[in-house]
Amino acid sequence: MRVIIAGGTGFIGRNLAADLASSGHEVVLLSRNPAKASGLPAGVRAERWDSRSAAGWGPLADGAGAIVNLAGENLAGSGFLPSRWTPERKALIRQSRLDAGRAVVEAVSAARIKPRVVIQSSGIGHYGSREDKLLTEADPPGTDFLAQLTVDWENSTAAVAAQGVRHVSIRSAVVLSPEEGALQRLILPTKLFAGGPMGSGRQGFAWIHPVDETAAIRFLIEHDAATGPFNLVAPDPTTYAEFARTLARVMGRPYWLPVPDFALRALLGEVASVVLEGQRAAPQKLLDLGFTFRFQTAEAALRDLLR
Repeated sequence: MRVIIAGGTGFIGRNLAADLASSGHEVVLLSRNPAKASGLPAGVRAERWDSRSAAGWGPLADGAGAIVNLAGENLAGSGFLPSRWTPERKALIRQSRLDAGRAVVEAVSAARIKPRVVIQSSGIGHYGSREDKLLTEADPPGTDFLAQLTVDWENSTAAVAAQGVRHVSIRSAVVLSPEEGALQRLILPTKLFAGGPMGSGRQGFAWIHPVDETAAIRFLIEHDAATGPFNLVAPDPTTYAEFARTLARVMGRPYWLPVPDFALRALLGEVASVVLEGQRAAPQKLLDLGFTFRFQTAEAALRDLLR
């Protein structure tokens, strides 16, 4: 089976590509600069795309098993601290997702033999802040910027369903990695004996181990009964304080130094709401289909990643 991964040179895309290739599948990563996609495993190759159209790569969609669309400007930016969401940056974040979705639809529309499934990336921020409510795929979207962004992101490829192509949206939680993202930003202060709650600490913290993220996406590619949105989140809902306290315990460091919400908002602006509000979510539809998580608790996941 040929699997095309748009935005595939990032952390999730590379893990998924390696896993699929190890089973003998042909994997094509779409990249704006294929020359920089070095160190790809056997069975994986990079093809150029402009992230806006099917120009050049579109014919690969003909007869493909799946297209996985992970493409979009990084919400947090490329620095250690998340970038502020200025009006210009918000427009860039949104447009990059709509452009990539339009390119996927263009390729599917031109394909004589349609791909079996399009897996569309999204995020657990879809639900907005719901305090202590445990969220499932049946809950409606929130009204903030991030929630409305995910609605547009999921809809960017929804038109393929009218062409007989199965459409799945993956609402991913924080994918844990010591090398990048939210976990990397938590490790440094904890290592320096400065770990502690951010804001109240009672806000939900939705996370998933990268092994389970990869396995869940592959599960959704392979299961024809899977359609619509799926929460990709570990099945043990936790709060930020519980997660950060577990991280401190795994690292053998204290958990004591609080960061007040006003300080975070002053530093990060609107982006701070992602940390200070959060979500508690359940992977209800994945569990209903029989998916089994390898890492169900934060402690098991962190001990594996930080060993």
